Amino acid sequence: MKRALAQIKADIGCVSSRDPAARGKVEILVTYPGVHAVIWHRIAGRAWRRGWRGSARFLSWAARFLTNVDIHPGATIGERFFIDHGAGVVIGETAIVGDDVTLYHGVTLGGVSWSPGKRHPTLRNGVMVGAGAKILGPITIGEAARIGANSVVMEEVPAGATVVGIPGKIVRGLETRRRLAGGRVDLEHHLMPDPVGEALAYLIDRVDFLEARLTEMQRARRVENEHA
Repeated sequence: MKRALAQIKADIGCVSSRDPAARGKVEILVTYPGVHAVIWHRIAGRAWRRGWRGSARFLSWAARFLTNVDIHPGATIGERFFIDHGAGVVIGETAIVGDDVTLYHGVTLGGVSWSPGKRHPTLRNGVMVGAGAKILGPITIGEAARIGANSVVMEEVPAGATVVGIPGKIVRGLETRRRLAGGRVDLEHHLMPDPVGEALAYLIDRVDFLEARLTEMQRARRVENEHA
């Protein structure tokens, strides 16, 4: 019980470093449905591991009814877990979530198979998953990786990578990540790379270059004809 209380306290304490709207621990405890969902899961998970499966499922159902967050009691959740906004998140039975992980609303950690055993993703420590992203299957998302909003990821992601798109593609490594003081999370989602936009910009620049070369060649040809 002491460990569960310590985990819940840490879950509440980590919110201030990940949500600039948080104004205090009392407000977080009372008004954050994502925090409520994690607290319910801590309790339901203990019941599940003790073999009280019916009670655990009922608690997870109650948590879903109250918070709109569906976490299977069999899922393994690490320390300082934060679900921001806490709406529409689904975490499957065999999912494993490491420490200091952040999920935004609409995230799914789902399965793609009826096969017994591991069916859901593993998120290593420090992973951030943007709103609406779907991570499917028994894959591993490496430590400190970031999954862009609305991405669909069905393949392994290495540590520190940033993944965007459908299907998800790696567009940035950890070496380009901005670091903030005080352990705060970089929330500048508008700086997420746009590979399609970058490709179009490159093509436009290339067309401009070729047009300039063509104009220069045509001018040189006219000069040659005039002196012929």
